[in-house]
Amino acid sequence: MAAQAQIGIIGGSGLYQMAAIQDREEVRVETPFGDPSDGIILGTLEGTRVAFLARHGRHHTLMPSEIPFRANIYAMKALGVDYLISASAVGSLKEAAKPLDMVVPDQFIDRTRNRLSTFFGQGLVAHIAFGDPVCPNLAAILADAVESLQLPEVTLHRGGTYVCMEGPAFSTKAESELYRQWGATVIGMTNLPEAKLAREAEIAYATLALVTDYDCWHPDHDSVTVDLVIANLQKNAVNAQRVIREVVSRIAAHPPASEAHSALKYAIITPLDKAPQATLEKLHLLLKKYL
Repeated sequence: MAAQAQIGIIGGSGLYQMAAIQDREEVRVETPFGDPSDGIILGTLEGTRVAFLARHGRHHTLMPSEIPFRANIYAMKALGVDYLISASAVGSLKEAAKPLDMVVPDQFIDRTRNRLSTFFGQGLVAHIAFGDPVCPNLAAILADAVESLQLPEVTLHRGGTYVCMEGPAFSTKAESELYRQWGATVIGMTNLPEAKLAREAEIAYATLALVTDYDCWHPDHDSVTVDLVIANLQKNAVNAQRVIREVVSRIAAHPPASEAHSALKYAIITPLDKAPQATLEKLHLLLKKYL
């Protein structure tokens, strides 16, 4: 497939579409890992070609554990995406990160159990470097974009740790307190598998974490209503779209260098001439510059 878009956007809870995308067309990308979460919207945003995908499907029909993460990232790679911005609703683990705030995390803790988070296996072994799980240059552009917009009610938090839990149930209070002792900032259910797979696909990745409420550790948590969370989701979605438009503009003007773009150079352990042909064919999109 010919390259269609250099910038990909994955929208999370509350962000199922972006009305500002023009000249839009919906494409269905077939991958060796099944179908993505939904059709991908290709179009123009701020004069730049982008690919937008609703992570949970446009009607939120996929639980976090059901999201076809490999298909989603493979499809973005197939469309030519080099930079991937992921918007995600999260709960806050710190008093300072209040509802409606935005966090651009620089670290993850993996608390998932049932996620397929690698393209490799079946006779081909690779171990990516993942000490810095988001692209720092892309994260800086994302944070700068948030800061420049001076959004009402929004405080930006640069850096921080995102705990990725399995779900779909939320944390117990004991778990929530444990994550706070670890120094974590926010908690969500989706971004860690995306970050790992994006790195294997040599795509620069950064997360825009949108705080909807405090996690259950907070003494006021019991007074949080579904209506309040939904209202915050909707406000977050509006704010996130403004941020994404600004980020797309900035990336297009100055595409950042990223170590992610050569992540597989020293990661592949199996000699490629010893790997099964079927696996090489399945992963040809990721491996072709090394073959």
